[in-house]
Amino acid sequence: MPQRTYSERFRARVVQQLLAPNGKTAGELARELGVSQSTLSRWRRRTMTGNVGAIMTKQREVTKRESEWSAEEKLEFLLEAMACSEADLGALLRRRGVHEATHQQWRQAALTGLTGAEQAMKQSRKERREEQRRVRKLEQELRRKDKALAETAALLVLKKKLPSILGVEDESMGLKSGGG
Repeated sequence: MPQRTYSERFRARVVQQLLAPNGKTAGELARELGVSQSTLSRWRRRTMTGNVGAIMTKQREVTKRESEWSAEEKLEFLLEAMACSEADLGALLRRRGVHEATHQQWRQAALTGLTGAEQAMKQSRKERREEQRRVRKLEQELRRKDKALAETAALLVLKKKLPSILGVEDESMGLKSGGG
């Protein structure tokens, strides 16, 4: 029987299906695609051990250095890793080219960041409460000063109108009227 050749793209799609979380087994895909199970298993093994060049379309991602990962990519990876069982985690680490120590560093950094954000939120709440207390105190002081101002204004008006109310001249009371 002549040996069939498969495109790199086809191999990459098949390997991705094999490596996907809750993906199909090599036996299931072999029956579905008409490719021998041993061939599929070999493609997966070569991809997992890195003996073959670019079988996966995400090969650039596999060879990425730690410094080339963006914060968003690291977070996506951590979320994907959290969804994996212990056995699947090892496969994910190999597939993505991430060392266990690097994974632990990223995980710790994410936890530290969340803890820092939580502390900042607590500090922010504390600052808001202090600001609210300060505003209430200032509003009380403003109301007190408004009352004092209103009282002073009433006394001035009363002082001006008192002579006319009593029917007495300003000079006899020893008061000066504002007219001059």
